[in-house]
Amino acid sequence: MVFERPKPNRPQPKSSHPTPATTPATKTTKRVLAPVGGGNGGGNRPDRGGSSGKNNGEPSPWLGDKPNPDPTASFVEYLRWMRSPDIEKAYKDPTKVQILQLAAEGANYQARLKVLNQRTKAIAGDKNWFGAKSPWRMRVGGHKGPENILLPAFDALGMPYLPASTLRGVARTQAIRHFIATESLNWQAAEQRVAAYFGALDADAPDRSGKVIFLDAYPNGDHPSCGLMVDMANNIWNWQDNQPEYNPNPNPFLSLDRAEFIIGIRPTAQCTPAVLQQVHQWLVAGLQQGAGSQINTGYGTLLTAGKSRQKGFLEVDFGVKGQLIHGQQRSAPWNRDKQKYDRGQPFAEARPVAFKSMLRYWFRTLALGVLPIDRVKTWEAQIFGSITPQTRGWLRVELLDGAVTQKEARYKNDPCGEQEGKLVLQFSTEAPLAERSKIEQLLKNLTWLMFHCGGIGQGARRPCYSRASRQYAPWWRGSDLITASQDSFWQLPESIDDLQKLFQTRLKDFQQALELLTNTKITARSAGAVSIGTWVEAVDTNAVILLCKGLDRYDKPYALSVLHGEDLKVQNRGKLDYDPNLCGSTTSKPVKPSPVWIANFGDFQVVTIFGIDSTPNNPRARFLKTLHQSQNGSSYRQIH
Repeated sequence: MVFERPKPNRPQPKSSHPTPATTPATKTTKRVLAPVGGGNGGGNRPDRGGSSGKNNGEPSPWLGDKPNPDPTASFVEYLRWMRSPDIEKAYKDPTKVQILQLAAEGANYQARLKVLNQRTKAIAGDKNWFGAKSPWRMRVGGHKGPENILLPAFDALGMPYLPASTLRGVARTQAIRHFIATESLNWQAAEQRVAAYFGALDADAPDRSGKVIFLDAYPNGDHPSCGLMVDMANNIWNWQDNQPEYNPNPNPFLSLDRAEFIIGIRPTAQCTPAVLQQVHQWLVAGLQQGAGSQINTGYGTLLTAGKSRQKGFLEVDFGVKGQLIHGQQRSAPWNRDKQKYDRGQPFAEARPVAFKSMLRYWFRTLALGVLPIDRVKTWEAQIFGSITPQTRGWLRVELLDGAVTQKEARYKNDPCGEQEGKLVLQFSTEAPLAERSKIEQLLKNLTWLMFHCGGIGQGARRPCYSRASRQYAPWWRGSDLITASQDSFWQLPESIDDLQKLFQTRLKDFQQALELLTNTKITARSAGAVSIGTWVEAVDTNAVILLCKGLDRYDKPYALSVLHGEDLKVQNRGKLDYDPNLCGSTTSKPVKPSPVWIANFGDFQVVTIFGIDSTPNNPRARFLKTLHQSQNGSSYRQIH
C-alpha cells in the first residue's frame, strides 16, 4: 500500500482540517519543531534542536506543522506529514515513536466502526454474527510502511480490522486439526477432508468453492477500547557464532488492546445449516487458540460469550515488586533549559512476553551447563520458537490481570511499584501429544527455578532495594518476583539446609526432564572460556549457585551489600567504582550484563555467579570468597 505525500506546490482542496500543504500563491516555509525522543529512538543528544529556535540549523522531521488531523481520521493521515525516509535519517526513530503515540492517543474511530458493525450484521443476517473479545492484545497482518513502521492490518480507509482471509484461515486450520485428532489423518489428508467446507482448487467440482462466506471483522464501535495502542517488542538475546549475545533491540509497533470484534459469516447457496454450524464451531475454537501473530506470547486470543479461557498445565499467582515490567516508553519533549531530551515515562505492565523471555533465558542458561551448544540452540527454538529457522514453539504464555497496584516511585518517600497477576503456561497447537508430559515436567521445574533465581523486568538481576538515602532517582532499584500460590509445590521450608535440598531437587528434576525430552545423555561441562573480562552466562562447571544469609547493610540485602562493598570496587577515573566485570556496565559497547544474579527471600538470598575460575584476581571468585569470609552471623550453602 503506497500513500502519496502532499506536495507544497500543488493546490489542495478546501478542508476544515489543518493541512501542512500550501497553495501556489503561498511560499512554503520549513518550521523547526522539537523532535520528540524517548524510549527507543530519542537518546540524549544535546545537539538536537528545540522549539525555541535553538536548533543548530537542524530541520524538523515533519513537513510543516506537526500532524493534527481530526480524531476520526485514520492512521494513514499521520503518514502524510512525514518527510521522505531517506532525508534526515537521524530522526527516524524519534519520528517513529512520536507518530505511533500521536495516532494512538488521538484516534477516535467509534462513529465509523459503528457503521461498519451494522454493515457486518446486515450482510451476515440474523444469528450469523457474534462478538469475540480479546482479554489482552492482538496484532493481525502487517507490512512495512514509511520509516519502516510495521503497520497492522488496515482496510482501504485506514480502519484496523480482522480480514476475512484471516478468519477463514483460523477456521480452516482448526478444522484440519480436528480431523487429524479424530480420524488419525496426516495434514495433507486432513486438507482434502476440509475441502467440502472451505473449498480447494484441486477438489471435485462441487467442492472447489467454499460453502461459507467470511466477512471482514471490525472492532465494536460501542466500546471505547476499540482503538490502537503503542506496543513494544524487545529482542534482548541472539545467538551469534554459537554464543548467546546480549543486544537489546526495542521496536515500537501498533496493536489492538482488549478489542471486541463483530464477526460475521453467511452461507452460500450450496451451504446446509449443518455445515454452517460446523464452520462456526471451528471458527470459535480457532479464535480461542489465537489469531494473528505472537499468539504464543499472549496475543490474539479471542473469547466468545459463554466460552471460558483455556486452562493451562501450570498456573501461578505472582507478585512483582521494584522497578516493574515495562512496556513502551512514552516519547518525551526536548528540554530547552537542559538542552537534552527529558526521560520519557515508562508504561509499567506485566507482560506475557517478559515471562516467556525469562523462561527462555533460564532454560538456555541451565541447559548450556549440561548439553552441547548446538543441542541447546535446537531445543530452545523447538520449545520457545524462533525466527531463524522459522519455528512456532511448543509453549504458550498468557497473563491474567497484571495490574499495577502502585505507580513507579517518583519521590523519595514513595513506596516501590508493585504488580500482580496469574502466569498461565499452556501447550501450543504444535506441541506433540506424546511429548507433553515430558514438556510439562521440564517447564514446571524451570518455572520454579526462574521464580527463585532472580527477578523479572527492569533490574531483574538484583533484588528490590531502597535508594532513598541517595540524592538522585530512581529511588528503588531491582526486582523481587514472588509466588502467591498455596500449592505445596511452591512452599519453601524455613531451614537453610532444607532449602538447599529443595533447590538441588528442583535442579535435578529439571535436568532429568531435559534428558528425557532431548533423548541426550547430560553431563556437567564447560560452556566456554573464562577470563577476567570473559564468561558465558551458563550454569556450567565455571558457575556457582548458593544460598546465603546475613545482616542487611546500607538498605540492601546481605548478598547485595557484599557485592557493592568497597573491597570489590575498582579505580575508575580516579575514584572507586563498581567493577564492570562483576556488576556489569551500561556504558561499555556492547553493554555488559552483570555475571551475578541475586534473588532475595527475606532471611536468605539465592546467588548465581557465572565465570569463576582460577585466574588471578578473577572478580567473581573474589566475590564468592568474600561471601564465604563475611562475619556477623552469616552462613551459606552451595546448590550447584
